[in-house]
Amino acid sequence: MIRLAHLSDIHFGGENVGAVEGALDHIKRTAPDLTIVSGDLTRYGERVEFEAARRWLDALPAPVLVTPGNHDAPYIAWVERFFAPFLRYENVIGPARVQSHLAPGLAVRGVNTARGVQPRLNWSKGQISRRQARETAAWFSDVPQDAARVVVCHHPLTEMIGGPMTARVWGGPRAAKAFSEAGVDLVLSGHIHAPFTWPYPFEDGRTYAVGAGTLSIRERGVPPSFNMVEIDRAAIRIAALAWTGSHYEPYRAWSVDRRA
Repeated sequence: MIRLAHLSDIHFGGENVGAVEGALDHIKRTAPDLTIVSGDLTRYGERVEFEAARRWLDALPAPVLVTPGNHDAPYIAWVERFFAPFLRYENVIGPARVQSHLAPGLAVRGVNTARGVQPRLNWSKGQISRRQARETAAWFSDVPQDAARVVVCHHPLTEMIGGPMTARVWGGPRAAKAFSEAGVDLVLSGHIHAPFTWPYPFEDGRTYAVGAGTLSIRERGVPPSFNMVEIDRAAIRIAALAWTGSHYEPYRAWSVDRRA
């Protein structure tokens, strides 16, 4: 069995301190095979926020895979935002464009759906280009057939039904279809600040979108939370754990069939 910790939207600079420390303790105790953070490490993309995020990431048990979110481009440094939106992220955290992790029975590919600027008013929304979707799907062609296949991005590629906000990812449904055709098991994301699990309506219906909540004070009707994911040969189980103010306890859970 493979065990993943999936966190998102920590927003250092506006984090829920107790929830962040509690998540670190939980992950240290449970020692998952991989910890994944699907973007928005910071609140405003400030250097001091990235430094706090780096210290927290360094305290997690390895391995860790992180992809950026829209809040990880600086909000005030406009020259950087236009010409090098993820320079600070890359200097402190790691590669912004793509990230990957390969281990026995597990293949994970991270892709950046955030943009510094866009030709629309709301720059917080997501984009995934045809090239990004094509390259990400092609990466799995050399992965063993029985390996769990996971894509990580910040924005949900299709909208969360009844969610507290939208992602409106340009190219998202097209990418979700491409990942379904590539036999991806899970597409992990954040941005919405609420946990969810549902199947994409493509191929055999066994590529699942999974969203993690937030560990920040920017709650949207959902307590601070993160996901623990268990993958075996027949099923995938996702448990959203919510912060009570003193500890984490089960909040929501899903069990879905894995393709043969």
